[in-house]
Amino acid sequence: MWTSPEQATLMLLRVGFELIYQFPQPTPVILAVDLHYSRASDVVSHEFLRTDPAVPVSGYRDGFGNWCSRILAPAGRVSISNGAVVRVSDEPENIYPDAWQQTVESLPEEALVFLLGSRYCETDLLSPLAWDLFASTAPGYERVQAICDYVHNHIAFDYQAARSTRTASEAYRERTGVCRDFAHLAVTFCRCLNIPARYCTGYLSDLGTPQPWSVGDFAAWFEVYLAGQWYTFDPRNNKPRIGRVLMARGRDASDVAIATTFGPNHLESFRVWADQV
Repeated sequence: MWTSPEQATLMLLRVGFELIYQFPQPTPVILAVDLHYSRASDVVSHEFLRTDPAVPVSGYRDGFGNWCSRILAPAGRVSISNGAVVRVSDEPENIYPDAWQQTVESLPEEALVFLLGSRYCETDLLSPLAWDLFASTAPGYERVQAICDYVHNHIAFDYQAARSTRTASEAYRERTGVCRDFAHLAVTFCRCLNIPARYCTGYLSDLGTPQPWSVGDFAAWFEVYLAGQWYTFDPRNNKPRIGRVLMARGRDASDVAIATTFGPNHLESFRVWADQV
């Protein structure tokens, strides 16, 4: 569980992406790719969503506060890109081991939805397992970290095993997946144990990790509500990192899909970067 230190040296991080699609016909697309409003004060420069060929872009804020963009992609090859320069701490994220777990009756109403099952987080299926595995751990930070440790060791990271339909219970049984599967399983265990947990997507730099670095991609992690505020956990990496930049939050990946397309398409190319300026 980590958050950025309150007093730290800042550096600049250039983040962005480019998606290239082939559409056989005009196709509506919803994109959740803007930086989260909570990072607005950290943005040094921001490029608005761009498409090639250029098409009108409209936007709205969804029920979780994320900014979503709408386009009607024309038939043919379409490039969609965005980018920004953001201030981030140059130190690894802090830990807060004294954060305690609140009782359900003391939780704020806005946190309650993150106790419920959702599309990829089947609390009804995994609740008995969650209590068997973690009932002996101390409520609060220790319990959430125990969940992250378990998930980190239980699932083998494998890009080749990525599957957009994999649920938390399937990730548990198959023991393989990508960062979203780590997050879904940990979120589900937390909710089963009465800890509000919400799924997050965004950029995560490789700064401070050994090279060679892998090809850039969006990252998934999660946040839990402890001691009156939300804290960040990352079961995929399971250690403090540098340069985490939030884009969107929701119940699970179905709420914060990078791109939702309403018609046939082929993703020809996909690039993501999060590099120090």
